[in-house]
Amino acid sequence: MRPLATASKANRCTVMKEAHDIIKSVLVTEKASLLSEKLNKYVFRVAPAANKIEIKHAIETLFKKKVSSVNTAQVEGKKKRERRADFGRRAHWKKAVVTLAAGEKIDIA
Repeated sequence: MRPLATASKANRCTVMKEAHDIIKSVLVTEKASLLSEKLNKYVFRVAPAANKIEIKHAIETLFKKKVSSVNTAQVEGKKKRERRADFGRRAHWKKAVVTLAAGEKIDIA
């Protein structure tokens, strides 16, 4: 395991994360499957600290495909109530919609 970088901005830019640490899972929903079929876009759950450049490199190394663009969104965790008046919350997470280059496909089965 690599040592953590110091808090300076120059050192933060040089530390690369592993691809498996950035890409958590593939989201398989109705909307995500329509995006993949019609628009060649794939939806992933990613690490909250990952940026678009890191996500692009992770997809290209894991799946060996050419990425044309990456869109990200912060998804707020839902409130979950129990029998009492107070509530808990599911964790916040980050979603990435990755558009592949023309002719590229990812087989998600």
